[in-house]
Amino acid sequence: MVFQALFDCLNFTSWLLLAFVLLILFDLIRNRRPRNFPPGPRALPLLGNVFTGVDFKSMMKLAEKYGPVFSVKRGSERMVYVAGYKMVKEALVNQLDSFIDRPVIPLFHIVYKGLGISLSNGYLWRKQRKFANTHLRYFGEGQKALEKYIEVECSFLCEALKEEQGKPFNPHYTITNAVSNVICCVVFGHRFEYTDPNYRKILELDNEAIVLSGSAQAQLLDAFPDLMKHLPGPHQTVQNNYKELLAFVKKEIEKHQEDWNPEDPRDFIDTYLSEMEKKKMDPQAGFNLETLSLSSLDLLEAGTETTATTLRWALVFMMTYPEIQEKVQAEIDSVIGQSRLPTLADRPNLPYTDAVVHEVQRFANIAPLGFPRCANKDTTLGGYFIPKGTATTMILASVLLDKNEWETPDVFNPEHFLDSQGQFRKRDAFLPFAAGKRMCLGEPLAKMELFLFFASLLQRFTFTPIPGEMPSMDGVLGFTHTPQEFRMQVKRWSRDTRKRKSSILARGSPIHTRL
Repeated sequence: MVFQALFDCLNFTSWLLLAFVLLILFDLIRNRRPRNFPPGPRALPLLGNVFTGVDFKSMMKLAEKYGPVFSVKRGSERMVYVAGYKMVKEALVNQLDSFIDRPVIPLFHIVYKGLGISLSNGYLWRKQRKFANTHLRYFGEGQKALEKYIEVECSFLCEALKEEQGKPFNPHYTITNAVSNVICCVVFGHRFEYTDPNYRKILELDNEAIVLSGSAQAQLLDAFPDLMKHLPGPHQTVQNNYKELLAFVKKEIEKHQEDWNPEDPRDFIDTYLSEMEKKKMDPQAGFNLETLSLSSLDLLEAGTETTATTLRWALVFMMTYPEIQEKVQAEIDSVIGQSRLPTLADRPNLPYTDAVVHEVQRFANIAPLGFPRCANKDTTLGGYFIPKGTATTMILASVLLDKNEWETPDVFNPEHFLDSQGQFRKRDAFLPFAAGKRMCLGEPLAKMELFLFFASLLQRFTFTPIPGEMPSMDGVLGFTHTPQEFRMQVKRWSRDTRKRKSSILARGSPIHTRL
């Protein structure tokens, strides 16, 4: 009778209000903060910290307030962020097996479905990563084969830039295509011409997806997947672009299947097709056409975006600091001259050039938040309890800009990577590729490409801004940290300036340039 009377007294608005209150209570009970969980900003019921910025600068401010291990609530999910070299090293190196899983990321899950290399877990991930790593390391003649691919592409890129001499142009997709061609040779067995409109479209789709996937609007899908998947927004563009990229990869695989010769593997796809035959009795390893498509897409994207973006930042820095550009050119000319392209064997003899390449990676901060991880077991970090299954993000930007590790973290300063004798020195806090078992699979290839492309370009050309169009040092924060679109001019590096460059090289200590 009491419930009947209550029912009769409540109108529709009252019932709606009651349902809302009950929903909030349910959310508070279900998602209460675990005991000794990392601290963080106060979260709104249902919404969490949805109004807190998702970019690395916002996260670094929260680290200053709450400490190197803190949490943020996105919708109903609590996420842990780790900042600073000391704590990131503790998580990725000292606790090697605590953060090796990937969480389910709704923005990408509709395409990847937990397969491939980057977003898979467990036994399947270990088998797929090991196979890809073995192929990248030992394909052809190993490093020599990869170096040859890069040298050939360096020649194509230099010829393309030579045609642009004296004309203002945007180097974005010429650089991206050149870098992408290296991994294309490894995966597909061939390269794509810079004038190929179909491949240009693929590169544009990938670039758009990467920029949009880091936006706050797109990441709302991760916070409220059940709601946002039905609504329009940038997350729909990201997912549609990845579907087109996957369709492109599948066409390449179909071409390989038509003329596949298991006795003469040409590339990653051919080798994978052979592995599928060998692993028929081990379906849990995931060697099938669907995983081949996603693994190939992983390699294509990982082997393109970050390296190409780093090279574009390198051009921005060289135009901003022409004295550093001149010093690199002087060193290259004194060691190699103009008769041949640089090789990896030259790197020990080009310490300043190598230091500049590393400083570009540090200062450009390409992947400021890395890629989300997941605690695969209950663990303790920084004195806080992190339950199994908690999404965890390592703020790589906080490592590359750590004031306790770098003499001048906010300065573009190649001397960070030089000792007192001017020789190259490694730095423990140089972690642009992350660390541990989930560190970037393509790190060795990326290092080779960055050095060879950069040295080849500076050997042949001087890069200058268009008058009145100095490239901005403020990057675009998407999934990666990219330079704003810019135009430039290239001039053939003249032999007539060799004497002047040599005098620059002889001046001594590297240049400190404060931003």
